[in-house]
Amino acid sequence: MTTPVRLLIADDQDMVRVGLATILDAEPSIEVVGQARDGREAVDLVRSLRPDVCVFDIRMPVVDGIEATRQVAGPEVEDPVPVIVITTFDQDEYVYDALRAGARGFLLKDADPDLLARAVRSAAEGDALIAPAVTARLLSTFASSRVGSVADPTDPLTPREESVLDLVAAGRTNSEIAEDLHLSMSTVKTHVGALMTKLAARNRVELVIWAYESGRVDGHRPP
Repeated sequence: MTTPVRLLIADDQDMVRVGLATILDAEPSIEVVGQARDGREAVDLVRSLRPDVCVFDIRMPVVDGIEATRQVAGPEVEDPVPVIVITTFDQDEYVYDALRAGARGFLLKDADPDLLARAVRSAAEGDALIAPAVTARLLSTFASSRVGSVADPTDPLTPREESVLDLVAAGRTNSEIAEDLHLSMSTVKTHVGALMTKLAARNRVELVIWAYESGRVDGHRPP
């Protein structure tokens, strides 16, 4: 039997936090090991409980979700814990900042239980699940002002890597990319790994951010 993913949930709204915990703890593959009402408590619990994955709300008192994410998953953290941020449409700019702080993915608070569970399992496996409904709207809006500000790839991307990058930026999982491009899962993982190396990305979220910041999405691909 597979060991359940140990999950920590942080949200200052009791109803939301308890609701998420109830939904996700009902999944056989997930065990909720802690709950926090603010970002400071969340960071303390991460350090004491060492969960496999965290789900953080963006707006929390004391320490907000962005700073909490930076403290447990940021570039300077030696042993980062995957973080999924949850938000609503009127908080888009905060989600973008959270992704830059090291979040592994993001979802809307009204995401269905299956999607929430998939996001948690994906994060635990080193993958990322970005809600397709908000990917283009969020990143194209807040990356547009930064187009051209990213570093060039260490080596040119191949046409196949370009195709894989487009699908990663669209929020596709590895299995969906494999189906779309008629590739094996191992081949897709190889391409994703090559992209991370060439773009100096730590995870899929950073690949998505790079794709938008470089202008390669929404018809603005540079020549």
